[in-house]
Amino acid sequence: MDMDCDDTSKPEEKSGEEERKPIVVILVGAPGSGKSTFCEHVMCSSSRPWVRICQDTINNGKAGTKPQCLKAAASALKEGKSVFIDRCNLDREQRVEFVKLGGSQIDVHAVVLDLPAQLCISRSVKRTGHEGNLQGGKAAAVVNRMLQKKELPKLSEGSSSGSVQDSAFPQVSKERNNSFKGPDNLSSLSATPCKDVKESEDLPKHSIGCDVTPGSIPTLAFPSISTADFQFNSEKASDIMVEKVEEFVKKLGNARLVLVDLSHGSKILSLVRVKAAQRNIDSKKFFTFVGDITQLYSQGGLRCNVIANAANWRLKPGGGGVNAAIFSAAGPALEVATKERAASLLPGHAVVVPLPSNSPLYIRERVSHIIHVLGPNMNPQRPNCLKDDYIKGCKILRDAYTSLFDGFLSVLRNQAKLTSKSLVSEKSLKDTSCGDLRNYLANGDQKTKRDGNSVSERSKKCKGSHYEIGTDGTGSGSTQGKISNDNSKIDGSTSKSWASWAQALCHIAMRPEKHKNVLLEISDDVAVLNDLYPKAQKHVLILARCEGLDCLADVQQEHLQLLTTMHDVGLRWAEKFLHEDSSMIFRLGYHSVPSMRQLHLHVISQDFNSNHLKNKKHWNSFNTAFFRDSVDVIEEIKNHGKATVKDDSYLSMELRCHRCRSAHPTIPRLKSHINNCRAPFPPFLLENGRLVLPEDNNTNDS
Repeated sequence: MDMDCDDTSKPEEKSGEEERKPIVVILVGAPGSGKSTFCEHVMCSSSRPWVRICQDTINNGKAGTKPQCLKAAASALKEGKSVFIDRCNLDREQRVEFVKLGGSQIDVHAVVLDLPAQLCISRSVKRTGHEGNLQGGKAAAVVNRMLQKKELPKLSEGSSSGSVQDSAFPQVSKERNNSFKGPDNLSSLSATPCKDVKESEDLPKHSIGCDVTPGSIPTLAFPSISTADFQFNSEKASDIMVEKVEEFVKKLGNARLVLVDLSHGSKILSLVRVKAAQRNIDSKKFFTFVGDITQLYSQGGLRCNVIANAANWRLKPGGGGVNAAIFSAAGPALEVATKERAASLLPGHAVVVPLPSNSPLYIRERVSHIIHVLGPNMNPQRPNCLKDDYIKGCKILRDAYTSLFDGFLSVLRNQAKLTSKSLVSEKSLKDTSCGDLRNYLANGDQKTKRDGNSVSERSKKCKGSHYEIGTDGTGSGSTQGKISNDNSKIDGSTSKSWASWAQALCHIAMRPEKHKNVLLEISDDVAVLNDLYPKAQKHVLILARCEGLDCLADVQQEHLQLLTTMHDVGLRWAEKFLHEDSSMIFRLGYHSVPSMRQLHLHVISQDFNSNHLKNKKHWNSFNTAFFRDSVDVIEEIKNHGKATVKDDSYLSMELRCHRCRSAHPTIPRLKSHINNCRAPFPPFLLENGRLVLPEDNNTNDS
């Protein structure tokens, strides 16, 4: 083994036998530094037989142990194959056993991928389908923790081993200075995974998806909504579009909006250009572009992280125009991902769908999100035609653009959260209180596993709300969504330490990918699920996906848009149920002091026909001032910056019918009464949209 770290011998000067002898390449780098990508590049281009030893997959495709890696590496070397040790190997102790694999017939090399911590974290939290499941929110804490142990390789490593000479690492490469001079021209490949990245300060503040190229700008590309297949008047549509762009462009930060059309002679493009110029809208923040919205980067050089789809109400491929083009370009992955988020779409609404990394649109165009949006229809050949009712149509179109741009802002906010989390040190994570979500993220799957093994048993001791979280059988501690919610335990304390059983909604909101089997809808702002122990025929929860927003007392002025979004989503679900059964009436609201951590909005039908409604607390938590109507909460936040929170004394009040206000001694007697009561609702419930009724129900009698 060569003793000189600066050896400049060229491969062609060595004998053929020495050139082909097996080598061990120990990769050194944090998660997200590009180790696996580096391996793939070398193995694809090298004539040398390679074996990649990855601890994440060493155990029949699952995570294994270091001894398993050592055994597999030794076996491959005996067969004359060269070996990549694809582990983090960030400190000397982790490398020492692999160094000992070397000898007189086996050289040991180290490749150090020493990238900025921020870049490694950004890559790790955004990736999906990682073979070691290190992705999402937990990745930031893991990467920070591992980098604290970083100890780059030195030539003195392995000097105590008789089988390894003093210079255990004759070829130590750091990716950024491209100094690797190992065999098979590894030097030319070592910089490939991150060739555009220089220093951490070069990174954009908001880089969406997997694009981290310096100077990339978060961009939403969108078509004109409803002016093609839905035949909405172009003059009116352009007025509304420019009006909404002007409203939202101030909120974009360094992001931008791009209106896209296929034709240079597009009427809508011409109208929008003129009207945007008249309003002096910053052309760097909003401009028009001619091209195929599914090939903006590959054909037009315009990188757009998010693109909007002018969808149909069924959220299905087909039809024509933009919808057909986007579903075709994105492949089956988009349809699957869309189904996980929503089953249908109402006019004026939008749904944000993260694009899976196996989608051709993600791979080729670097698009990370699709936002489906449905506008008004003036085409008599298409469903839900408004028959030239432009009063209603203009309102729907304004709502559609508002929902679209809100969706884009939610993507930006979510990315900003990930970026801010990546900068949190491991120490600060550990110092947070046990009730802080960051503590959960810092502990990652270990905490989930620990809680998952005991939460069911704890739940039996607590008669209150609980979500049972179990392990998935893989030993990873990932959660699966066997859910129950029994709102019987209402704690009046607004500043409490949440028990582990009460954390389940928080886990679901922050890690929805682990609970897809129970979620009805997911977006960057909210998650929607059925209450498994509903207190009425229809009872769903709208969870806020916002860190640190545990209950109503935490809500401030800055959360107003989020509450509005939650209310809109709740209305949409109420309207969906009303389409299925027009006899229902719904109410949307919050418990003043919930039993479960994570702000959630109840959407509940007013029949209260449920076997799970068993006691006085159940009833009074929905039918006294303890239950705060969503419209009232939004108004209070708008006017006063906070919402009024009622104490739990209301839960012990006598049982009264929610219609006629008559008193009843027991729940069975009350249920018997409400099944037959046809009295009008109290006047205060019929005001300000507190009740959601069928459109044709213009009386207070159901």
